[in-house]
Amino acid sequence: MNRDALLGRLLDHAVDFVIIGGTAANMHGVARVTYDLDVVYERSSENVRRLVAALSPIHPYLRGARAGLPFRFDEETVSRGLNFTLTTDGGDLDLLGEVTGVGDYAAARARSLEGTISGSRIRFLDLGALIEAKRAAGRPKDFEAIAELEVLLAERRSPS
Repeated sequence: MNRDALLGRLLDHAVDFVIIGGTAANMHGVARVTYDLDVVYERSSENVRRLVAALSPIHPYLRGARAGLPFRFDEETVSRGLNFTLTTDGGDLDLLGEVTGVGDYAAARARSLEGTISGSRIRFLDLGALIEAKRAAGRPKDFEAIAELEVLLAERRSPS
């Protein structure tokens, strides 16, 4: 399984989410390789139910946690938590209830665009929001990406 298959599971279960992180950067034309999928998800009880139904069959587990640590990916866990960095049978997945620098799902959705991956319509952060999120995260790898994203933003704002 890969990123497209993870997205397919979310879409097949009608989960409300916005793609953030490296995949969103790829949607804007950035050529950096990303090895996980990062999304901000809507936290209503119905959407959490759909999220759990979509991911439970691929055995989500806390990424970096030692093997055997008791962890149940269920509606109660997701509702009581907020952000989850997971490993699954389909690859790594970061589920965020809030995006630093942007806000919750509603804020992210308001600052998103619609695009297509493997024939499926998805929403992903716009360039400005993506830059703000990466700047707020403050990780070295994000600072490297910010420079490229800012060039793209400047090119798009520049009159042709």
